[in-house]
Amino acid sequence: MAEVIRMPKMSDTMEEGVIASWLKKEGDEVSSGDVLAEVETDKATMELESYQDGVLLHIGVKEKESVPVDGVLAVIGEKGEDYKHLLEEASNGQKEESEQEEAKEEKSEEKSAEKIDTSNINASVVRMPKMSDTMEEGVIASWLKKKGDKVEAGDILAEVETDKATMELEAYEDGTLLYTAVEAGSGVAVDGVIAIIGEEGADYESLLKAEEQQEEEPEPAKEEKKEEKAESSSSQPSSSGSSSQPAQTTTSSNGRVKASPLAKKIASEKGIDLAQVNGSGPEGRVVKADVENFTPSQAKEKSSDAGQPSINIPQVVGEEKSEKVELSQMRKVIAKRLSDSKFAAPHFYLTMEINMDKAIEARKSMNEIAPVKISFNDMVIKAAAAALRQHPDVNVSWHGDHMMKHQHVHMGVAVAIPDGLIVPVVRFADNKSLSHISAEVRELAQKAKDKKLQPEEFSGNTFTISNLGMFGIEEFTAIINPPDACIMAVGGIKETVIVRDGEMYAGNVMKVTLSCDHRAVDGAVGSAFLKTFKELLEDPVRILI
Repeated sequence: MAEVIRMPKMSDTMEEGVIASWLKKEGDEVSSGDVLAEVETDKATMELESYQDGVLLHIGVKEKESVPVDGVLAVIGEKGEDYKHLLEEASNGQKEESEQEEAKEEKSEEKSAEKIDTSNINASVVRMPKMSDTMEEGVIASWLKKKGDKVEAGDILAEVETDKATMELEAYEDGTLLYTAVEAGSGVAVDGVIAIIGEEGADYESLLKAEEQQEEEPEPAKEEKKEEKAESSSSQPSSSGSSSQPAQTTTSSNGRVKASPLAKKIASEKGIDLAQVNGSGPEGRVVKADVENFTPSQAKEKSSDAGQPSINIPQVVGEEKSEKVELSQMRKVIAKRLSDSKFAAPHFYLTMEINMDKAIEARKSMNEIAPVKISFNDMVIKAAAAALRQHPDVNVSWHGDHMMKHQHVHMGVAVAIPDGLIVPVVRFADNKSLSHISAEVRELAQKAKDKKLQPEEFSGNTFTISNLGMFGIEEFTAIINPPDACIMAVGGIKETVIVRDGEMYAGNVMKVTLSCDHRAVDGAVGSAFLKTFKELLEDPVRILI
């Protein structure tokens, strides 16, 4: 009987896999244990085995295509067997989803058919502008106009408090302020409705109803409207022009030059000091045209009158260029897991300085007789494993409604590879010699770079070490690798002045920072672990006991 081959979950973090290559083709006979394909996961390239005998009747995915976990890959059965009904059953779930989407589209079409006609309403909506690149909402600090007031283009409607400064909200058309959406002190999301300006008596309530209807529309429709608005706003001419005789620039009571947001932006890009620009707007306000028509000669005249030297800032010309980079499977998982860890686990950090003089001497002596070269990282792994044996309350992992206290010590070692970061595991590190750890870490690191790690080689760690000392980093903090409760960030060894018993001498120190999940490990517990770790490295003979 034919059977569907699905994408297996090859690691605890895997959500989808990419078919790197098919090693069998349609019509080939396969036996149990044969390798059908190579699958690229978020951590390694692994082999997909067949678990039954038969003929490869169907391949559902091309090479280099991604498939979610449990997605259909192929069908194996007897030669000539009908397998199409199996594919239909597998696709039933997708059909149901598409039918639901079609039903939603039909509903949205019905709603769009009943859209309110606002073409005859001589009024327009004032929205919250995006006043900085990081702004998501603004707070109306104060209204300078009230409902029913006459406003002209260039008038200041309100002061808006953003994430970076308090800025002025300018009107871009003449009319009456028919409606204000929020009171002073309230926040409004970027592109949210702030007010409505139009002719007196205009039906602004219909405009508000149309806005509500627009919010219920599906995302594609909203995006199209946003593009239309952007085009229309870019085609509108500036509301204020420069007069034949420029007025003097007016500053507010706090010494700030009054200027429109657009004028400020253009002045910043051109390196123009707004205090030197004559404003032609209401009450001497600097508008876009004033900045565009500004010439350095004006600044020279103004500066010579003030008896101060003028400075001409050269305009720098360059080309902005960016490139879209598609995320690899590994990068997607790193982003998801570390974001979950950082925002879900309450991190706290413990930093300690360790005198490495004796460790340097010990390493030099050991490498004279060791079968493999022992690194400082190998000594850190061994010392951490020995310290965990003495402090089992740090050797724990968090699982939501319970913790696991591990009797074994499996050390995860963060390794950087071109696609991102992976954590091979040195199992039972506390029972292994420094030479054994050194050889194993080298082998695992090479496998990681070649994408040949097996699942048991990158899972099951109870504690993680991240070392950036080889890059000259003195100290840093690392994000916990779930479900571990701790991760230790190791910096480089630095020669410095050490004071002992009131005397100064040259020595070598290394800083380590322990990141702890406060749900599982308390400060005193983490501190006791670090104290033991420090003692072991400052007297390396203890590691061997």
